[in-house]
Amino acid sequence: MRVGRFEFDRPIVLAPMAGVTDRPFRILCKRLGADLAVSEMVTSNKALYATRKSLTRMNHEGEVSPKIIQIAGGDVAMMVEAAQMNADLGADIIDINMGCPAKKVCNQAAGSALLSNESLVGEILSAVVASVDVPVTLKIRTGPSRDNINGVTIANIASDSGVAMLSVHGRTRADKFLGEAEYETIAKIVQSVAIPVLANGDINTPEQAEQVLKVTGAAGVMIGRAAQGNPWIFQQIKHYLDTGTHLDEPGADEKASVLKWHLQNLYELYGEYSGVRIARKHIAWYCKGKKHAAEFRSNVYKLENAREQLDQVDAFFRQSNESYDSIKPARIAVGGV
Repeated sequence: MRVGRFEFDRPIVLAPMAGVTDRPFRILCKRLGADLAVSEMVTSNKALYATRKSLTRMNHEGEVSPKIIQIAGGDVAMMVEAAQMNADLGADIIDINMGCPAKKVCNQAAGSALLSNESLVGEILSAVVASVDVPVTLKIRTGPSRDNINGVTIANIASDSGVAMLSVHGRTRADKFLGEAEYETIAKIVQSVAIPVLANGDINTPEQAEQVLKVTGAAGVMIGRAAQGNPWIFQQIKHYLDTGTHLDEPGADEKASVLKWHLQNLYELYGEYSGVRIARKHIAWYCKGKKHAAEFRSNVYKLENAREQLDQVDAFFRQSNESYDSIKPARIAVGGV
């Protein structure tokens, strides 16, 4: 598939997730197999551009192309200005959020709330596409509710507006993240438009990725929560789709190496105080399912500085691997920002 000047063969993509897909995580996932990695959503409200949160979310320093910034809002002029500003800052692709079900987003008539206003969807998409020289992509859900599935209509509006690629989460706005994703609507969307479509929702294993591709006919898949604590999932899916076999799970030394790289880059981006606190959830995800993980998480959540946090990660993974002497290089190098 092609998005502007970028070509992909069955792409495996990191989904945008607020509070998760910051610069360190995007860089890491790309180095471990993700073809694309979408930023956390950036508000189109100009009054908030100068906040630390917005400036951090727009920071792509050291990230390889294609660099994708996702913008959110419900005002046409503001969305145009946000798209132009981020394109000027180096974004290779502008992604528009019409999929977030969070109340604080939908209450601003943005995110998945826009799916209930098809005419406004068309206005925003046409205006943004016309305003920038980079490709514009769109993330949606299947509709406002199970009683109002309008994903095919929205997809055709997007295609007619010049949107280059569509990502579809197989839930409605009303579903939030409850229940199971459905792929029938995604399959109908794939058949109704000529632009590439990515399938998203509940893809947690290589086998599920293969099945969703078969059921939907999508050009690729988008991985969200399954990548939390497991950035290896992208290379695992690719290997399985190519060979029908599974990659070996990363060992304790590799997990420790990757996690420490991740933590150090969080400290660098956010500063030690905020970085330590943001790192806690990532540490918990990496350690999920391991012996003594609950006790380890409890201890890590009490730590206040980076050195203690890194030392505890060392100790935890050393216990997980008797042959572990020191942090060793990962199979895929992740050093450097």
